Amino acid sequence: MIDAGKKNILGVMVNAIDYEAAVERVIHAAQERQPLAVTALAVHGVMTGSDPVQRYRLNHLDLVAPDGMPVRWALNWLYGAGLPDRVYGPTLTLKVCARAAEESLPIYLYGSKPEVIDLLQQNLLRQFPRLIIAGVQPSRFRRLTLDEKGQVVEQIRSSGARLVFIGLGCPRQETWAYEFRDDLSMPLLAVGAAFDFHAGLLPQAPPGMQQRGLEWLFRLGMEPRRLWKRYIMLNPAYLWRLALQASRIRVIDPLSGVRPPEQMLFG
Repeated sequence: MIDAGKKNILGVMVNAIDYEAAVERVIHAAQERQPLAVTALAVHGVMTGSDPVQRYRLNHLDLVAPDGMPVRWALNWLYGAGLPDRVYGPTLTLKVCARAAEESLPIYLYGSKPEVIDLLQQNLLRQFPRLIIAGVQPSRFRRLTLDEKGQVVEQIRSSGARLVFIGLGCPRQETWAYEFRDDLSMPLLAVGAAFDFHAGLLPQAPPGMQQRGLEWLFRLGMEPRRLWKRYIMLNPAYLWRLALQASRIRVIDPLSGVRPPEQMLFG
């Protein structure tokens, strides 16, 4: 089990952690009814920290796992973390569901479209028959009012859920986890594409491409019009900024984030 704390990657504090330690932290928080805001960031997620306001949010989450291979490589290269694998959001989702089923900890699914969340629920129950899904709620795909936020909090609390999976896409799901953390005393896991993957609507890259850090290329081929800017522009920028950090030419201070002036309330 590896849990070496948070390390600065381009101003974003990423946990040098493996699957086993990440799952243990989530399950322990669920058992103890403790707040725990969790996300798993690939290159795109780390690069959203270029915005000082989003950097502040990310650095106030409790657990930021290295979802992408390039993020894991950065932790190993800069800090000698010795991580044997990344902590991939879709895989983390299944590992947490397996433990939640064993421990009889009800889960809640929040986000995506109604048809996606229905298929996701069916597939999770098929894979984990003992899993308790206390409730589901699709995204409204807009900002929530304060009254609507209160309704969401009450619905999740009253459902009996002990942890929430959030599928709103990056960076909205990280914003959601940041904003709802103190209102919900339970783990909130921003897992993004895991909803589409486990609903069976979006194929995952072959394992060989994933291990070589080429999942981005597979996803680009699947959704070129939506993802081309993310990968063609952000990947080289990430590598360049990482080189600047490694050479100490430019190291972004994680404390340089700017507190959000108001809640965004994405839902």
